Amino acid sequence: MTILLLNGVGSAGKTTLTKALQAMTREVFLHVQMDAFLDMLPDPCPGGFTFETIQRDGHPEVVISSGPAGKRAMHGMRRSVAALADAGNNLIVDDVNTGEEWREYDTLLAHHSVHRIGILCPLDILEAREAARGDRLIGLARWQFPRVHAGRDYDFTVDTGAASAEACARLIRGRFDL
Repeated sequence: MTILLLNGVGSAGKTTLTKALQAMTREVFLHVQMDAFLDMLPDPCPGGFTFETIQRDGHPEVVISSGPAGKRAMHGMRRSVAALADAGNNLIVDDVNTGEEWREYDTLLAHHSVHRIGILCPLDILEAREAARGDRLIGLARWQFPRVHAGRDYDFTVDTGAASAEACARLIRGRFDL
């Protein structure tokens, strides 16, 4: 099975890109969203995720911390991705990974065709999208921006700030012959 691991800052356009890609691939690809797993947690969730807004260089920045329940949910997501792939599904995984958990996919998906794709976007565009959405904490993109792609090796990258979701989807489809 083919798994496309999309990693990018919140508001980078991963979901929109995924929908465009699903509409143009030859095979069916399921969309696995990190947000769906986050939504499974109660609100508030003791031991889930905490979000603390701080000021850095005159800008709000939302610091994210994971507790035991949050870590278990994300570990469960990665295992669910493996189970879906093992059941014969092609997947597009929409993730925001800021830690070494990214490497867990190496073990879980070792017998599948995995393509790691960095979804890039300039910070000013991310912040404008974050503000326009109305469903994001202002400063989340600023905190994630230097962390999400740090130390990541990608098979391919696209810039959703420079091209439309459809254009980025066509680039991915062409690069991996989907």
